Amino acid sequence: MATATHPGVTREPAAAGFDERRLARLAGYLDERVTSGRDRGSIVLVARRGELVHLSSHGTRDAEGRLPVEPDTIWRLYSMTKPVTSVAALMLWEEGLLSLSDPVERFLPSFAHMRVHRPGEDGSTVPAVEPIRIRHLLTHTAGLTVTGLADNAVNDAYRVAGIAALGEPEPYTLDELCERLAALPLLFEPGSAWNYSHATDVLGRIIEIAGGTRLDEFLAERVFEPLGMTDTGYRLPAGDRLAALYRRDPRTGRPELVRDPGVAAGELPTLITGGHGLLSTAHDYQRFVQMLARGGELDGERLLAPRTVELMAANHLPGNATMSAFSHPPARTAGIHEGRGFGFGVAPLLDPRSVCSLSSAGEYGWGGAAGTNFWVDPEKDLTVLFMTQVMPPPDDIWLALRRLVYQALVD
Repeated sequence: MATATHPGVTREPAAAGFDERRLARLAGYLDERVTSGRDRGSIVLVARRGELVHLSSHGTRDAEGRLPVEPDTIWRLYSMTKPVTSVAALMLWEEGLLSLSDPVERFLPSFAHMRVHRPGEDGSTVPAVEPIRIRHLLTHTAGLTVTGLADNAVNDAYRVAGIAALGEPEPYTLDELCERLAALPLLFEPGSAWNYSHATDVLGRIIEIAGGTRLDEFLAERVFEPLGMTDTGYRLPAGDRLAALYRRDPRTGRPELVRDPGVAAGELPTLITGGHGLLSTAHDYQRFVQMLARGGELDGERLLAPRTVELMAANHLPGNATMSAFSHPPARTAGIHEGRGFGFGVAPLLDPRSVCSLSSAGEYGWGGAAGTNFWVDPEKDLTVLFMTQVMPPPDDIWLALRRLVYQALVD
């Protein structure tokens, strides 16, 4: 199915500093991925100075190829839930209901006496010297991990404790998940390394306690409703707008349809968590991205102060380290994370030239397990949002999108 352009573009590309012919390469690239069978469907939105300059959809949202991708197609955000949860936590921080230096045990007493795995065959542990603090949760430096992420004793312990890997059923509540995590050893001393983890899930539980309401209700009332994100939440609306989910065959590179055990129309999942699970549309999530780009405010609704957004997007890894350099276990491949530090739920690019990137220093964003991705470039006043549903995350697309957008930006 060929490219579809949609109403809603509010600024001509040339007036926003883009070479229109060069920008057409972006749609051509995504079309080619569909026609070659490497992808099934996607949508991309490019905005500058708060105005949409490019919106195009490609391919289909369903397995049979009958229904095109539309701006109101619903996508699984997976880890693009994390920036939303991070914003919610920072809202509570601004209100004085929590501190970034607060030990997690202030809200979750079961985290009071954490132990750290000591490498070796005996599986021994030692008491943690530093408590897990909220800033560790926001930066993935808490010492937590994820089932199946790596081959070590701590990841094995997660599996034995019944903590599901990505794509598996999660038949437990957020409170139950946190209690299981608190009973397991940490991968490293809090604050001493970076590791992608369940940290934002624990943060979601703290939001519930500090905010006095369930996480999905807090996000709906304090984030989605003010921003007009009417199609965003953990509950799938009725209808046929949900994009099919695919997993890329490692031999052929082609997407194969997979069953999603976590989505049922009209039902809330058992696990409502801060790290994944949100469903949204390109239109809705674009409003969240624009709120960040506009310094915490959109259409008169302010969620965060501008200085808080700046703090969120700054690198908080010690010594201005990159994720790859500060990672434990050591990163196997850098990919999209190469040259990036980590802030509060987003990853800022530190030195574009060191990784041969056309992006600006300070460009920040995050992605999801099924290929969704966004970034904000404060220097160029530019945002890009990309939605697709193919696992695992396609670094080649994310990197190509940046190249294709910036090569068209001539002003």
